[in-house]
Amino acid sequence: MKRWRTIGVLLLCLALVGTISCSPLGGDKGEAGQQLAEVVRGDLMVSVSGSGNIEVSNEAKLAFGTGGKIEKIYVDEGDYVTEGDALAKLDTDDLELAVTQAKIALTQAQLAVSSANVALRAAKHSLDEAEGIYTWPDIKEAEANVKDAKAYVEYVSTNLEAATTQAEQNRWTLALIHAQTRLTAAEAVLDAKIHHYDTEEVVIKKMEVEVAEQTLVLRQQSLEQAQNSLEQAQKNLDEATITAPFDGIVASVYVDEGDVIPSPTMAPKTIIHLVDMTSMELEVEVDEIDMPGVKLGQRAIIDVDALPGVLFEGKVTAIYPVPLEQGGVIVYQVKIELTVPDGSGIMIGMSTDADIIISEQGNVLLVPDRAVKEDSEGNPMVEVVINGEYEERSVVVGISDGFDTEIIDGLKEGEIVFTGKRSS
Repeated sequence: MKRWRTIGVLLLCLALVGTISCSPLGGDKGEAGQQLAEVVRGDLMVSVSGSGNIEVSNEAKLAFGTGGKIEKIYVDEGDYVTEGDALAKLDTDDLELAVTQAKIALTQAQLAVSSANVALRAAKHSLDEAEGIYTWPDIKEAEANVKDAKAYVEYVSTNLEAATTQAEQNRWTLALIHAQTRLTAAEAVLDAKIHHYDTEEVVIKKMEVEVAEQTLVLRQQSLEQAQNSLEQAQKNLDEATITAPFDGIVASVYVDEGDVIPSPTMAPKTIIHLVDMTSMELEVEVDEIDMPGVKLGQRAIIDVDALPGVLFEGKVTAIYPVPLEQGGVIVYQVKIELTVPDGSGIMIGMSTDADIIISEQGNVLLVPDRAVKEDSEGNPMVEVVINGEYEERSVVVGISDGFDTEIIDGLKEGEIVFTGKRSS
């Protein structure tokens, strides 16, 4: 429901003028005085109210990340701890041994990868040597031989064409066959030197390189597995100690030293419940009629039933869009966070009333709501009493808390307005 309230003490109270000696109404002086009010300055606030119970906004139910026997519990319920403090610890002898073994396995895997790298480089070097039978000068020499053989074939062919006798033709024909055979052989040698035809040795060296490459891949995979094993072993060791994730108070301790805790993958078990008592929240229910004015970030004033006279300040941090129905009334839940100073006495579960500030103005002109009326055109106006006479005056109004209305323009501080209804 909507709650209307002024915050703080008004700079000047809205005082009914009860000491006016002459009534402009011509009636009883006391009755007339109660229908007059002075225009004063003050603070005005419009709020929407709701109620709820205090809860912690920051809490943690802490558990071990691995199973084992509890060696030490360092805290008791109600203890204050700071972030990073050790709260409980498992027996870590086996876990420390697992980390040591994982480190040794990692070192061995690293050495195996190094050895595989060396073996691969050696195999590639052997292959290069096997394939590199012919050097560049050898190839150049073979090219020169091919060139000479071609020149000789041309020479013999020219002489064969020029032969005039059968004997000469026979002699140069035999010479041409010899020259072509020589050219074919020279070209074969050149081709072999250029393309390095695989010998049995080269085939074997290539197989050795392939084996070395596969071995390196396997060793690298083993190294990755060893690294993962070490990380997991270190994680298990680290998670064998529970530390405080934030400053807070130990709300509950659910185990004793010597208890055996199963692995969390089998049966998760909360060991310690930690709460932050400096940061609290409450969820209030707001009537649907009042919801349009509620926005994220709005200030809220919280009144705790168990701490009368003490007000706490909060802020709207969440508005839940799904409505609730209570006795035929639609309400919405609104979350308010508040910072609690040390020694405030506020406790979890305490009942509260919260005023969410929709609008507020400070040091503004105020008149009672009943003083604001409408003229013949429906515009806001007030009746100002001057020397016992009424003067209708148009005004510009601001916010209203249901009791008082802000006057933005049209009146001055100290003027007297009529709050009643004149008879015609």
